[in-house]
Amino acid sequence: MRLAEALSRRADAQKRLEQLRARAKGSARYQEGTPPPEDPAALHTEALGVIDEIEQLVRRINRTNASTELEPGLTITDAIARRDALSAKHRLTVALADAASGQRGDVGWGARQLRSELRDMTDLSVPQLHQQADHLARDHRELDSRLQEANWATELVE
Repeated sequence: MRLAEALSRRADAQKRLEQLRARAKGSARYQEGTPPPEDPAALHTEALGVIDEIEQLVRRINRTNASTELEPGLTITDAIARRDALSAKHRLTVALADAASGQRGDVGWGARQLRSELRDMTDLSVPQLHQQADHLARDHRELDSRLQEANWATELVE
């Protein structure tokens, strides 16, 4: 099985687990004189099996990610951490650029300024922040593409 297939199976299992949890929770209590919509004990048992399936997939995915190099000295695990850092840096930079440019995200309160009020100022270069955000987004996309390619090319470790 390819790494990408295992990731897809894990995502499906996580969705299935959430559905089972919700169904079991909804069936755990019912009104006297009416049967529960489903057997919560059976749903619980099924959910426990799905958790075991997810655990096995995660173990194999993690072993594969830690042992597979995207390039010399950079494992898939390292690349995922780098991609997550790029994403966090991008979100921070965009938020800072928005704040510096006066985009508060709220319409109404504070959006207008009277002549007698103090003006908002910034020492940040909004164009430079947007340029940094663009570079971070590009780096994130490129790394994500390389990871996707590796996911489809890599066999899952037993």
